[in-house]
Amino acid sequence: MKLLVYSAKAFEIPFLNRANKKNFPVSFTKDALDSQTAIQAVGFKAISIFSGDDASHMILEKLWALGVRYITIRSAGHNNIHIKSAKRLGFKVANVPDYSPHAIAEHAVALLQAFNRKIVLADERVHRFNFLQEGLMGFDLHGKTVGIIGTGRIGSIMVKIMHGFGCRILANDLEPDEDLVELCDVTYVSLRELCNQSDIVSIHIPLSYENHQFINKEKLGWMKKKVILVNTARGAVVDTKALLKALEAKEIGGYCTDVYEKEKGVFFKDNSKTGIKDEKLKKLLSLPNVLLTPHQAFITKKALRNIAKATFENIYGWAEMGECKNELGYETLMS
Repeated sequence: MKLLVYSAKAFEIPFLNRANKKNFPVSFTKDALDSQTAIQAVGFKAISIFSGDDASHMILEKLWALGVRYITIRSAGHNNIHIKSAKRLGFKVANVPDYSPHAIAEHAVALLQAFNRKIVLADERVHRFNFLQEGLMGFDLHGKTVGIIGTGRIGSIMVKIMHGFGCRILANDLEPDEDLVELCDVTYVSLRELCNQSDIVSIHIPLSYENHQFINKEKLGWMKKKVILVNTARGAVVDTKALLKALEAKEIGGYCTDVYEKEKGVFFKDNSKTGIKDEKLKKLLSLPNVLLTPHQAFITKKALRNIAKATFENIYGWAEMGECKNELGYETLMS
């Protein structure tokens, strides 16, 4: 089975090549999948896409007409593919459900601590030989109340890390994890109570129709004036317009994020020469109480190794047995 890998990054190609133990014919393109690049899939029965690729209805129809039958996503989330269309057309779709939840949770903590302890500002200063300490005050995490929205694979690890810092943990999830209650003294509360009481709020929910702009004007209004909001989930879980207003008015203390609501066409590219046109993103980057990284939380050796391994396990399963363990079932596809 021939595989075309869209949005192939130079740093991930060696991991994918090493994982291709059955020597499937593989081609890589740095281009993201869209209406123009879909034609590159001519002659390939399978493609691999990343979170920035566009697998909307129209593009899926093009891929089907070109002979593509299998799509393996190199991420856990699959909000960028029109799942119902994929199912109706007959595609088999799989993802990588559990590549390294530790990588994402640890990056959330790194963002939080870099923001809290003014690490970026301090680094910029000392590189100019300025060793003054004014403006570098942070706070102890120990004793702070941390609200975790979503206690699945990633959120549960975030809980354990924050518990290790000596934080009081509040959580909100449709399905409370009783192990976390026992091991980490987690208290499950309503979302409003979590927002009202937390010094830090960390988001760990998937992007779905129901969760689109989940953190909106109303919920931001529930939060403390000095709260730090951390988002390593998906950008569109947060309403950027409402967020900007809250940040500018200092209704919340800060925003630490690895994701953005409209990453397509901007993220995963070097725009340093051309600049960007997204005015909301420009504004976000201009604010002193924002720390943003370029969707890099997944970039650890372990995570990339696991993503590559699962990608080719998916391909092998389809090629040899017609199915794979990570295939998105009918219930998932229709959700």
